[in-house]
Amino acid sequence: MTEPAIRVLIVDDQMMVREGFSVLLNAMPGIEVVGEAVDGREAISQVAALRPDVVLMDIRMPELNGLEATREIVAADADAKVLVLTTFDLDEYVYQALRAGASGFLLKDASARQLADGVRVVAAGEALLAPSVTRRLLSEFSRLSDTPKPTGRAVVEELTDRETEVLVLIAQGLSNAEIADRLVIAESTIKTHVSRILVKLGLRDRTQAAVFAYEARLVTPS
Repeated sequence: MTEPAIRVLIVDDQMMVREGFSVLLNAMPGIEVVGEAVDGREAISQVAALRPDVVLMDIRMPELNGLEATREIVAADADAKVLVLTTFDLDEYVYQALRAGASGFLLKDASARQLADGVRVVAAGEALLAPSVTRRLLSEFSRLSDTPKPTGRAVVEELTDRETEVLVLIAQGLSNAEIADRLVIAESTIKTHVSRILVKLGLRDRTQAAVFAYEARLVTPS
């Protein structure tokens, strides 16, 4: 049987951007744009009505920005998958969006293939953590975050040495396959470690795990 198409909601206050992404994604196999929203407020209602698999969310919008909309969408549905769109790879709000529960981010100048691949990655439950951009962004904005919280450090102590090692590699943007290759163990074992890390830290996905690692200073800004 054919897999159902990934249903996407596009949220951006610029009509040309919405229409452009819609055309690009609808041309990709296995992806269907089911709706559009012009601001965060409309995005929240559209998510509730359409139940998309992935929300492409702009940050800077009137009425309600993408950061607040992401926070509300994830609070209402822990399984919601939000892929943040930004013009700049060091947008000051992206780091906050990841903390709010976004599953990753993508630059607006991404190619059609990168856009489609990003949607598929997030829809599959993975975090979109491209090392070339995300590592630099997290390093930069972790400088601006509060000093590591004692509670965060205490929770980290519940991880085994191997789990801590895997968490650090997640924060560095490595995929399960890349981590398995780095540690010379089976990818299935890495998946088990990742699942245990998320449960122990009370996190929803790899993106939040990466942010946690930076905030706990397990990974230091370069």
